[in-house]
Amino acid sequence: MIMVSISIQNQIMYKIVVKDFGGVEQLQVVELPDSIFTPGRDQVVIKLTSIGMNHADLMARRGEYKLVSGRPPFTPGLEGGGYIQAIGEAVTDRFVGQRVILSPDAPRSTRRSEGTYQSHYLTTSDKTIPVPDAISDEIIGAIWLPYLTAWGCLIWKQSLQPEQIVLLPAASSSVAIAASQIIRHHGGTTIGVTSSFRKLEKLRAMSEAHYDHIVTTVNPDWSKEIKKITGKGVDVIFDPVASGAFLNEEIRLLAKEGTIWIYGLLGRPDIVDVTPLIIKRAAIRGWVLNDLTQASLDIQQGAYQHILEALAKGSYRLPVARTFPLNEVCLAHEEMEKREHIGKLILCP
Repeated sequence: MIMVSISIQNQIMYKIVVKDFGGVEQLQVVELPDSIFTPGRDQVVIKLTSIGMNHADLMARRGEYKLVSGRPPFTPGLEGGGYIQAIGEAVTDRFVGQRVILSPDAPRSTRRSEGTYQSHYLTTSDKTIPVPDAISDEIIGAIWLPYLTAWGCLIWKQSLQPEQIVLLPAASSSVAIAASQIIRHHGGTTIGVTSSFRKLEKLRAMSEAHYDHIVTTVNPDWSKEIKKITGKGVDVIFDPVASGAFLNEEIRLLAKEGTIWIYGLLGRPDIVDVTPLIIKRAAIRGWVLNDLTQASLDIQQGAYQHILEALAKGSYRLPVARTFPLNEVCLAHEEMEKREHIGKLILCP
């Protein structure tokens, strides 16, 4: 017998489906029968209150992220959180009404077609993490991608040391802002790089953006400005752009034995001169969050606990650029594609 402590019947249940690769017109709201969300023995049903948006969602819709999305029809979305509404009979470590975040591997552990752009989410209880009361419903489904991406690379993989200098391109992104907080917490120095004077001024005024210095690439001498700030160059670059001309400049900005970590591909591929890497004994490395989700449970739990405690205390603060109702997903995708926002865009079912 399956135990369901709160009736989920007669609730409006729906998800977003990408009908075919292409523009926002391919995003469709599809209503679902409540029978789909009947939990199995070890499963829970979560009423999502918060779904973090990521550029990977846009890439999936356009057909640029097939390794994760598969082919249409599919539901995009890599993160989410909310309230448990029903539990299976074998679940003893979760309870109805409990606030949880989906683990970062939860969407990846289901069929490719089942991302988090849904009003409700069915998963096993071990794919959920309880959330402290001090963290708001609005952001609980938008935490992992910014903070775990930054913490996993810079603290776990890079073993960032106090007083090391880290360059953060795309400084207005939620990942870079999260990284600025994490780096300061661990004693490092941050230099943000952004693409406009408007963003530069807004970031300087944001209490969440913990940049010791910030420059804009609109200034043709932006790299000289960074060299003047550092003297010796930067120790680490945490880069989602990775484009030819920009990457060439980053290589020249590296200190001896420095490292460029690439975690995104927002730029266009081009020719890169790696000669300075040899001279500096430097390196370019790739980073994906999957490395952390495949690590030992001790490492994963340590990351979750650190981030949740810091957010609950207010030492880490996720900046929210804007929230959208989930059924306005087309408008939300259009907003993200403009690349004018600062912080996180969030869908709220």
